[in-house]
Amino acid sequence: MVANYLIGLREGLEAALVISILVAYLVRTERRDLLPALWAGVGIAAAVSLAFGALLTFGPQGLSFEAQEAIGGSLSIVAVGLITWMIFWMARTARHLKADLQHRLDDAVAAGKRAVVVMALLAVGREGLETALFLWAGAQATSGSDGDATPLLGAALGLLTAVLLGWLLYRGAVRVDLRRFFAWTGAFLVLVAAGVLSYGVHDLQEAGILPGLHHLAFDVSAAVPPSSWYGTLLKGVLNFSPATTWVEAVAWLAFVVPTMTFFVRTTWGGAPRPPAPPASSAPSGASSAPAVGTTPTPAVG
Repeated sequence: MVANYLIGLREGLEAALVISILVAYLVRTERRDLLPALWAGVGIAAAVSLAFGALLTFGPQGLSFEAQEAIGGSLSIVAVGLITWMIFWMARTARHLKADLQHRLDDAVAAGKRAVVVMALLAVGREGLETALFLWAGAQATSGSDGDATPLLGAALGLLTAVLLGWLLYRGAVRVDLRRFFAWTGAFLVLVAAGVLSYGVHDLQEAGILPGLHHLAFDVSAAVPPSSWYGTLLKGVLNFSPATTWVEAVAWLAFVVPTMTFFVRTTWGGAPRPPAPPASSAPSGASSAPAVGTTPTPAVG
């Protein structure tokens, strides 16, 4: 539930942030007449995302066990790829998101109401489709049984929290350092994505596509019973399986080590300072003030 709450919160906050930026910009530029077109695009995006989530949930039903496992494993791996791309993209562009959205909205406003609908549909729809896919994969990976609604409850609570935060941000009631928020949640989601990848690999083993289903790297079921509170917590947060095959373990390590290393370096490493110009190249009487552009850009929010 915790992992799905975090996924819903982070993904939902991205969508809520996009909507609040677009609405605030139209209000500030006195183009309230275009708000219905904007909300129409948002509504279409939400409907498409819900339909996609329903297709993922109910589409494979009626297929053979092996086919369901093959589809589930493949989509889980696709979801890991998308969430990894999203983590790095948002960590890199969070501080520039507002200006980029406003520039695209200016172009849409100049083209007319239909362009505003399409712009809102594309901006929010991308977030919605990613959210639907990864929430589905996360729910599949962390649910204890087919009838377990806990993962979906966690996701719903995360989305509701995101909606509330988005409204508070729009009203100016709260300020969030979005760069830091996306950095810390991104690091945690790397571990969540690794668990989903491991689950997807296990599904492909169940389908007979990958070998090694009965070759275990470790089995700590006696020390970490799946029915215990800590076993349930590890399963729900990190999709930890007490009985893990070698293929799952290798896939988990092969994903986490390079991805986390690169994410930490790009997010917290900081850009190197430009070398100081040689003294001989500076004109006589030049000011010792720092070069233009060295002032760090404040975080969005």
